[in-house]
Amino acid sequence: MSRTLDDKSLDIIFREARTHNAWTDKPVSDETLKALYDLMKWGPTSANCSPARIIFVKSKEAKEKLATVVSAGNLEKTMAAPVTALLGYDVEFYERLPELFPHDLTAKTWFNWSAEWAEQTAFRNGSLQGAYFMIAARSLGLDCGPMSGFDMKKADEVFFAGTTIKSNFLCNLGYGDPKGLFPRSPRLSFDDACKII
Repeated sequence: MSRTLDDKSLDIIFREARTHNAWTDKPVSDETLKALYDLMKWGPTSANCSPARIIFVKSKEAKEKLATVVSAGNLEKTMAAPVTALLGYDVEFYERLPELFPHDLTAKTWFNWSAEWAEQTAFRNGSLQGAYFMIAARSLGLDCGPMSGFDMKKADEVFFAGTTIKSNFLCNLGYGDPKGLFPRSPRLSFDDACKII
């Protein structure tokens, strides 16, 4: 049995997928959001640390709070999106390692010795999980509009107050309106970006 995805699947996830700026009014169900997370959670992270934490902003009240932290250039498309995911990372992710990495109960000590090291690990692995998040979303038929144009410190105060979670990036989710797409931008060639040594 082949373990390679067919071309249609690769087109959906990568080659034909676009960053969307305009949205249809088709809603995204809570069941779809749960399915999205249940796919993305299987992507690998350092010692299975899984630091990503996500708030799915859907309600009118939550969107109004989000509007206070989004930059002016991103506001209209964010308010129009059916859902905006605020992806954060828990800087004290190591507290869950006895549960997440049970075959070595010393794993917590690999990270909790330094707040700086723990945050670097959380940010790197949380960003990695953010990539899994978008691949999972596209796999389920959703379009994505990732962005970093927002006040992260204020978002932490509004959405993560009293926690050890920090904001990473936003990702609008829904069913994109192709009328809002820009022409496809080029990508670097293999020879420009890679070496085999």
